[in-house]
Amino acid sequence: MLDIKHLRTLAALRDGGTLVEAARRMHLTQSALSHQLKDLEERLGVSLFLRKTKPLRFTRAGLELLQLADDVLPLLRQSERNLQKMAGGHSGRLHMVIECHSCFDWLMPAINSFRDHWPEVEIDLSTSFHFEPIPALIRGDIDLVVTSDPGPHNEIYYQPLFRYQSVLAVANQHPLAQQDCIQPTDLSSETLIHYPVGRNRLDIFEHFLSPGGIEPLATRQTELTLMMVQLVASGRGVACLPNWALQPYIDAKLVSARPLGKEGVWPTLYAAVRKDQQDSAYLQDFFQQALETCFRHLPGILPVS
Repeated sequence: MLDIKHLRTLAALRDGGTLVEAARRMHLTQSALSHQLKDLEERLGVSLFLRKTKPLRFTRAGLELLQLADDVLPLLRQSERNLQKMAGGHSGRLHMVIECHSCFDWLMPAINSFRDHWPEVEIDLSTSFHFEPIPALIRGDIDLVVTSDPGPHNEIYYQPLFRYQSVLAVANQHPLAQQDCIQPTDLSSETLIHYPVGRNRLDIFEHFLSPGGIEPLATRQTELTLMMVQLVASGRGVACLPNWALQPYIDAKLVSARPLGKEGVWPTLYAAVRKDQQDSAYLQDFFQQALETCFRHLPGILPVS
C-alpha cells in the first residue's frame, strides 16, 4: 500500500510546511500533490495531517510515517548510489560551466554533497563570461553547462531544472517602482546593468527588448550580482535578475522588483550534457541532487511541467 514516493511526499510536506512549498520541492503541481495525499489517506483509512492549520500539524499516523521516511529514505538513496557504483561509472570527470551567473549559491551545496558521494569523480567549476560553452561541451572540453538558452544541437541533451521569473530590479525611489509591471519602452530611457555576456544569452534582451526592437538608453556591465544590486540601489541604472537571486536584496529593502510585462518572463534553466554521457550514473545522481538543492533553497521557482 505504501510507496517510496509517499514517504518522499510526506517528508517534503513537513520540511516545506505548506502544500504549495511541498509541491515545489517535489516538482509537482499543487493539485497533483493534493490528489496523491488524498489517495494515500483513503488507502490507509487515516488522516495524515490537519488541513488549514498554521504551522501545518501531522496526526499520529502522519508522524509514524514521517519517522519511517527518516529511517528509510537516506538508506535507500545510499543503496542506490552503491549499486550504481557496483554497476560501473563510479569514476569520471565533471567539469561544469555556468551561464546563469547567479547560480553559485544553490549549486555549490549540490556540488559539495555530490563530492561526498562520488569522491573519485574529478570536479571543476567556472563561469562562461568570456567564451561560448556549448561548442566546448560538444568538443568534450567540458562536461556540463548550466544554461537558460538551449540550442538545437543533436549531440546535446538538456535536463530541465526549473522555471524562474526574470524581474527588473530598480531603486526603491525610482518611478518604475510604482508601476505594476514594466513595458519594453520603459527601458528606452534607462541604463541597463548586466553581466558581460552576449545579448542572446541575456533574458531581458532575448525575451523582452529585442522582439520589439527596443534599446535601453545605455548599458553597463559587471560580473558580480552584489555590485549590480548596489549600482541599482544607488540610482545608477536598472538590472534584470532571476527572482530567486534578487529576493534576499528585496527582503533587505535594498531594491524593488517589477515583472517584465503583464505575464512576466519565465525562462527555464537547464543542465546541458553530451548525449553519450547522459545515462552516466554519477551524472544522473548529480541531476537529482541539484534538483533537490534548488527546490529546497530557491524561492519563487516552479517545476517544469
